[in-house]
Amino acid sequence: MISYAMQPKKIHFPLTLVFALFIASSAISAQADAALGKTLFRDNCAQCHNRDMKSMLTGPALGVGESNWADYPREDLYSWIRNSSALIAAGHPRAVELWNQYKPTVMNNNSTLTDNDIESILAYVQEEYTKVPVVASPGPGGAAETQQSSNRLLYIILLIVLIAVALVLSRVISNLNQIAHVQDGKVATQPRTILQMLTHRTVVAFVIFALVIFGGYTTVNNAIAFGRQQGYAPEQPINFSHEVHAGIQGIDCQYCHDSARRSKHAGIPAASTCMNCHRAVTVGSQFGTAEITKIYASIGFNPSTNTYISNYESLPEDTIKAIYEKWISDQYKVKSGLPALDRRGAQQVAAEWEGIKTSLTNPLKPNIPGPIEWTRIHHLPDHVYFNHSQHVNVGKITCQQCHGKVEAMPVLSQYAPLSMGWCINCHRETDVQFEGNAYYDSYKRYHEELSSGKRERVTVEDIGGLECQKCHY
Repeated sequence: MISYAMQPKKIHFPLTLVFALFIASSAISAQADAALGKTLFRDNCAQCHNRDMKSMLTGPALGVGESNWADYPREDLYSWIRNSSALIAAGHPRAVELWNQYKPTVMNNNSTLTDNDIESILAYVQEEYTKVPVVASPGPGGAAETQQSSNRLLYIILLIVLIAVALVLSRVISNLNQIAHVQDGKVATQPRTILQMLTHRTVVAFVIFALVIFGGYTTVNNAIAFGRQQGYAPEQPINFSHEVHAGIQGIDCQYCHDSARRSKHAGIPAASTCMNCHRAVTVGSQFGTAEITKIYASIGFNPSTNTYISNYESLPEDTIKAIYEKWISDQYKVKSGLPALDRRGAQQVAAEWEGIKTSLTNPLKPNIPGPIEWTRIHHLPDHVYFNHSQHVNVGKITCQQCHGKVEAMPVLSQYAPLSMGWCINCHRETDVQFEGNAYYDSYKRYHEELSSGKRERVTVEDIGGLECQKCHY
């Protein structure tokens, strides 16, 4: 091996298999199991690599560049995946080339992955990369919702055309009646004007009937959709970016929303969860001190002394203001290199303090200390039962399936329609993951039919997922 002295700088987020998965599908061994690879990819790679294998996320797309390791022994690829730093330090030409291209980001060590594990991940990557793309939709029931929205304009145009045709026909009929009267020797009456036709009691009665029908339909439809606003992206008290945290930093969804795997609700993380990281990360990459200081002010943490403030809730606002204005001004002076605040710095300090007050107080919460009052985005009616743990822990559903690619959202929005039809379609289309899942051991007949080849798949519908009582008991 060629000696290579450069040592990579370690980055503490798991860019697992960043470059190693660029390999031709024809080279995948017969032992590869794409189903196993999917699980391994989700556990090791999905935090940093896009699942479509074609687009960048934190790490590069994995379905391209298949010839990266084609000129080297297969064992070199395995070594790269298990310990890329060692291969770079040893001077391997391909490893060094990739390091120079993407440094300082390197993969974590994956010493527990077997050769078969690696081949299974590669098989899954190629399977996803070569999959025929599906027309994008908001979710299993999104196509119907989207079509309904797109047809609305067509219905309005059709209504206008029908009204115009009715007026024209009414006028034609009126003229024909006049001609008939003249031919019969009767005295011709004056033709009715457009206004007289529109104000005729038959027309008025029809309009009232149509308004009742339209009003009832609108009321019922809005009641059904109450709280469900697809695309809803409200302003939050803190500019929290899922793109930065879940995408760039690779933080797993269940680190913050840890109750999603063990309770009905996913839960909103408390400020103490934020402090696990932000006791060390005190200045944000996008907003500097403006947003992180709001967390400190809500929980009573003094970043200047790196301690929690005693009796924080009983302190007057002026004292709290002095603590955080000092922190903001000190950080400004460090960044600008000035010994004292200039006019711009004073304006920044005043603006950030005003932002803290605006975000953490309201008429019902006049004091700064206390929980951060986030604006809820996803909301189901009270008569609907939904359990996160059932879907996450038992069903093995990824967060992105219902919430979209949150790791690419600087501002979180409601991705799916969350309608009853959307949920039903999902239950009809989603396969139950029987393999290795003890929760479904009682379905012996389905296990036997799958083993014998009599049945190819079991959907949620097959195990009672469309029963009304499942969601409306």
